[in-house]
Amino acid sequence: MASSNLIKQLQERGLVAQVTDEDALAERLAQGPIALYCGFDPTADSLHLGHLVPLLCLKTLPAGGA
Repeated sequence: MASSNLIKQLQERGLVAQVTDEDALAERLAQGPIALYCGFDPTADSLHLGHLVPLLCLKTLPAGGA
C-alpha cells in the first residue's frame, strides 16, 4: 500500500484527525519503517477498551508498509 493511501485510509477510519504536513509524512513513510510510541500501562486498573484504538492503528501501519 502506498504511504499516501495509508494516510487516507487512517483518516477515513477517523484515526488521524490532523497532520501538519501530509506530503512530508507520506514521503517519510515511503522511505521505510519508522519508530512509533504508544504509551499506556497494560497492568493499570484504568486500562479499557478505548486503548485498543491506538493499538489497531499501530497494527495497520506495518501492514501498510510503514
